[in-house]
Amino acid sequence: MFDPLEAIKAYVRYPSVSTDPKYKDGMDGARNYIANLLKGIGFSIEIIETPLHPIVLAERSGDPSWPHIIIYGHYDVQPEDPVTQWASPPFEPEVRNRRLYGRGTADNKGPLMVHVAAVAQLLEENPETPIRITFLIEGEEEIGSPSFSPFLERYKDRLRGDLVLLSDSSSPDPEQIVITTALRGLTGVNVELTGPCTDVHSGLHGGALLNPIQALCDICAALHTSDGKVNIPHFYDDVLPVPDWEREEVARLPQNEEAYKRFLNLPALHIAEGSSPFEAIRFSPTLEFNGIGGGYQGEGSKTIIPSKAFVKITCRLVPNQKAATIQQYLIDTIRENCPRGVTAHITPIPGGEPYIIIPPGRPNTPTNQPVLIAEAFKAAECSITEAFGQKPLFLREGGSIPIIADLKNVVGLDSLMIGLFTPEDNLHAPNESFHLDILEKGIQASKGILAHIAKYRMS
Repeated sequence: MFDPLEAIKAYVRYPSVSTDPKYKDGMDGARNYIANLLKGIGFSIEIIETPLHPIVLAERSGDPSWPHIIIYGHYDVQPEDPVTQWASPPFEPEVRNRRLYGRGTADNKGPLMVHVAAVAQLLEENPETPIRITFLIEGEEEIGSPSFSPFLERYKDRLRGDLVLLSDSSSPDPEQIVITTALRGLTGVNVELTGPCTDVHSGLHGGALLNPIQALCDICAALHTSDGKVNIPHFYDDVLPVPDWEREEVARLPQNEEAYKRFLNLPALHIAEGSSPFEAIRFSPTLEFNGIGGGYQGEGSKTIIPSKAFVKITCRLVPNQKAATIQQYLIDTIRENCPRGVTAHITPIPGGEPYIIIPPGRPNTPTNQPVLIAEAFKAAECSITEAFGQKPLFLREGGSIPIIADLKNVVGLDSLMIGLFTPEDNLHAPNESFHLDILEKGIQASKGILAHIAKYRMS
């Protein structure tokens, strides 16, 4: 039996940054490491080539009547920059104060290893456990999973199963675990405004032409109302009311607004009236400016009117909104607000649909929800309560994981998403870490879920 902590350390030592070709050796090393680890516990391994980074498909076959669980993870990580802000080298994992520090420890190598260790322990204790398991581990999650949907189309028959189990979502702290019930979708555009054919002297031409930066600021300002709502016609038309039980779950969060402001070092929050910040980040669609620029960016001043200005815009979408529809509303609104004197070039950004699943026993639970899905949610609630000492919360997640909607739309699989990282883990930032209590208790919980599913199908 391998040591889960040492396995994560070895896994993290491979600098598997998918966005930068100079990390090819790290990508290859991480992929081979996880493949060999799964081979060592009895899985058959296939490496599926893609246009970018191959996918690991590891399978434990069995009787077709056994339940089939897909466990998803990704072996790629974010770049380590800025390296100078790390307290220890990002790819030399180090334990300090019950946390394992290193790039990828929480996103997603640590949480994935929780499920690998759970499966290993389950099969070591009972090699005849009646369950089929497929590990699906990709290498492009941090760059938007461009190869994932085509892969699903090619391999959907082999991936037919009962549900997906994954841990690529968050919980508020190491004691209070969240089972994620919904994810916001994502869509957006890149906008470039062009004025004069080249940068021009602001003294010789100022007053005779429209500055593209001013035009861009006007367009951006018009996309929100003063109270923070998105100012796009029909943007909210398809948004559904939030059930009372979901608001009650949010109210149970061990967080408050003052602590949230301190965590972000903000003097005030910007929330629509009648909502808490913890509701807003889960239940509300948004429009955000992710990057903006134009003109001279160097030291000192340069008195020009720039030729171009740009902005990157994305929208987070809630269940029942459609990414393509919202994207078109956004494009139409930008064009309507674009003033004369500049030309707009708008490039759509590929996005993903929102996803939602309603746990059993809640209002509006589908009457045709598969029995095994309901049992998996019950097993998760019971196993997490036993392992962590308190019941999990069933909450929407504010972020987007496009592959979850792809798995639902292409393969027909719903997902059981168990949050095994926390805000303090510093995902995508210096000093990323993974709490060892979550590692140890998470293995116990994951093993309990899988054992219950196997036992239920055979009962």
